[in-house]
Amino acid sequence: MDVLELLEAASLLVPEEAATENDITVRDIWDYLVHDEWEIALVLLEELGDARSLPLAFWEQLAEAAEELQLERSATWCHWRCSEIRNGVIRADLTLRPAAEARRTTPISGGGVLRPMWDIGRLSPTGGRAVSIAGLWVENMPMLEPGGRATVRLVPLTPSHWTHVQPGQQITMHEDRTVA
Repeated sequence: MDVLELLEAASLLVPEEAATENDITVRDIWDYLVHDEWEIALVLLEELGDARSLPLAFWEQLAEAAEELQLERSATWCHWRCSEIRNGVIRADLTLRPAAEARRTTPISGGGVLRPMWDIGRLSPTGGRAVSIAGLWVENMPMLEPGGRATVRLVPLTPSHWTHVQPGQQITMHEDRTVA
């Protein structure tokens, strides 16, 4: 499929009544597509997808279109959303320890690169602490500095480990044995 076909196919998966925060609808996106404003259409479709639950095919088509348009950040985001649909997602408030108190002295990438370990209250067969791995995406920030705080999205590597995690539960991030 070419970019236009991918964007058209994705737009057909969005309910007609859906709108962005700025009241942009699928009809508006079709106007951008008619005028070959593919990048704008892609960004607006991402916004529509972020506002509601849309099927895996929607995000797969957007990812492929973003790759064709060489929009690396958009492609990465769309692939991330595919992972969320496949494995689930946990949104959390993350506060990193300050550089003076932790091993990390550099910012973490916000774009889904980091796959830290998380203490989510599981125990190992011997009764010790067990950690689970989840990918980390920092919302609305390209980087998170040590000591910084942000809303993050976690995609579990093994979703079955995370089924007991409840809203309000405190979990701890580790990049090594120390708390990050």
